[in-house]
Amino acid sequence: MNEEKTLIVLVGPTAVGKTSVALQLAEHFKTEIISADSRQIYRELEIGTAKPTNEELSQIKHHFINSHSIVDAYDAGSYERDALLLINDLFKKYDTLILCGGSGLYVKAVLEGFDEMPEIPAGTREKIMSEYEVKGLLWLQDQVKEVDPDYFNEVDIKNPHRLVRALELHAAEGKPLNELRKKRKVSRAFKSIKIGLEAEREELYRRIDSRMDDMIAAGLFEEAEKFFSQQHLNALQTVGYREIFGYLNKQYDREEAIRLLKRNSRRYAKRQLTWYKRDQEIKWFNINQVTEMIGLIEG
Repeated sequence: MNEEKTLIVLVGPTAVGKTSVALQLAEHFKTEIISADSRQIYRELEIGTAKPTNEELSQIKHHFINSHSIVDAYDAGSYERDALLLINDLFKKYDTLILCGGSGLYVKAVLEGFDEMPEIPAGTREKIMSEYEVKGLLWLQDQVKEVDPDYFNEVDIKNPHRLVRALELHAAEGKPLNELRKKRKVSRAFKSIKIGLEAEREELYRRIDSRMDDMIAAGLFEEAEKFFSQQHLNALQTVGYREIFGYLNKQYDREEAIRLLKRNSRRYAKRQLTWYKRDQEIKWFNINQVTEMIGLIEG
């Protein structure tokens, strides 16, 4: 490990204020920001992914924002490979870098890595998909909850792609997904300092609802409608688009879609917090404690 090189890992739930804090830390340490957000990589998705503004992107160099297309096959394993190459390259120029995002698997990939996943037996996906098409999402959720309850509590349970993947891997190895991940953290050539951002629940939920109102005013429904014919893509199986696709499919009215957008965003934030609170290495702050964060990093 190179003790002179430090990766500041900034995590927290959606809408808590990670971008603002990351910019302040980047300004202080005169460095660049690496996004660890599994949705902000997609260049086509502008409004629903809460990317940094153009002004913020011009203020500090960001990486993995608008770097891929929604038609690209991309996952945490791909991100691990690409992010480590970038980090090692940037550490030639900087002593400190900032990794910022709300995607727990992306952060985990950079810090701990993943084992190679087992080969899936032929016909397994087809069998799961055919049952899913007949029995529906609730059946898929029940299956994952039964064979892998820990992963069920972490995953976006409305994302069938993630649920099918968990069942595939269980069929291949007969083990929960967590047991297929690395038991021992890999050694990285840098040290990391983990900072978590949190807010009072009422304040966080107010911020989430306000952000959603802003997104809708900015044209979120219109943006989702542009991708209606591509709603099957994994990149679009996510909070912020899925609810509008339901509206466009005439499953409910616009008012109900807005209620679901806010409710599901709050639930997503809760799942993110549950994920991060398990990590005892994370030091928690509110967004107004940047000076204290800098003290921790420099101490």
